[in-house]
Amino acid sequence: MSAAVPYWRLSNFYFFYFALLGATAPFLGLYFEHLGFSAARIGELVALPMLMRCIAPNLWGWLGDVSGRRLAIVRLGALCTLGAFTLILLGKSFAWLALVMILHAFFWHAILPQLEVITLAHLHEQSARYARIRLWGSIGFICTVIGLGVLFQRVSLDAYPWALILIMCGIVLGSFWVPSATPTMVADSSQADSGFLRQLRRPGVLAFFACVGLMQLSHGPYYTFLSIHLEALGYSRGVIGLLWALGVVAEIILFLVMARVLARFSLRAILAASFLLAAVRWLLLGYFAEHLAVLLLAQLMHAATFGSFHVAAVHFVQRSFGSHQQGQGQALYATLAGVGGALGALYAGYSWNSLGADATFAIASLAALAAAVIIAIPLQEERA
Repeated sequence: MSAAVPYWRLSNFYFFYFALLGATAPFLGLYFEHLGFSAARIGELVALPMLMRCIAPNLWGWLGDVSGRRLAIVRLGALCTLGAFTLILLGKSFAWLALVMILHAFFWHAILPQLEVITLAHLHEQSARYARIRLWGSIGFICTVIGLGVLFQRVSLDAYPWALILIMCGIVLGSFWVPSATPTMVADSSQADSGFLRQLRRPGVLAFFACVGLMQLSHGPYYTFLSIHLEALGYSRGVIGLLWALGVVAEIILFLVMARVLARFSLRAILAASFLLAAVRWLLLGYFAEHLAVLLLAQLMHAATFGSFHVAAVHFVQRSFGSHQQGQGQALYATLAGVGGALGALYAGYSWNSLGADATFAIASLAALAAAVIIAIPLQEERA
């Protein structure tokens, strides 16, 4: 990286931020199951933090654009996330856990959209190198899923909240090491003076955000019930942690070559391929997860269903909005992801016992396929 880019400071924060995701995505559902909640209640509890992405990113994104104090928002969000989550130590009822999920998520979802703007501002014209910073988030995810997978084979899941609190402390400390930066890039001169709503109403942008919602909806069964699904099939928690880690290893490898992928293919082509591979992946997980070889292949496809999708999406937002709209653009991306993720967790929770794992993942596959169709339409228009 260039000397002007605070590579390690930014990478350190991504490491701890996504380490927290590595602690929640594979193990939160297992923890709630450990507490005795049904599949429907688990789906609701997992959906609540995602629903907060409908509110929090837009509020904090608007505040960041208006005030310009994005780093202050990141630090405040980190501190309040830690403070709110420690309330989980005081009770284990459904209502209390729902409150904790809502409160800590309101502040947690303030962080990433602002951090993305800060990171891209530091990179300036080197935005294609974003993936090399973001890969440290994947490394943090891997360290967490493997470490906690081994830990929870030896100790009770009662220790789970303390593990999350420790990671949140790392996020707080990392936030005070990140230097501030102000975005200067705009996609083009016309976008610099265009309003946020005017840019949003462009057909390609609307199609993109619809696809973001569908893609995250398709991830509902994956993030809510995959660990429970695999444990029911006889996989140990240590193996489950390794399987989650495998997906993120594939994601890291993709991040390392993503600059070349972005140079060769359009963002829409990358997104379309990501959606199609997601549709295939969910069918493999739903119908063939008992076969280890198929399961390994499905986890390797995480490189597309998250890795290429996320990088292309972040770049799409950056190119679609002006410098004074970046916070709102990234926040809207997070919001639509939250809406889709929450709906995905809810439908998965209600269908898991009634329809079964295979049908639940089949619905996810249809959602991803619909996103591929929608994003392909602008591709046809551009060729014409």
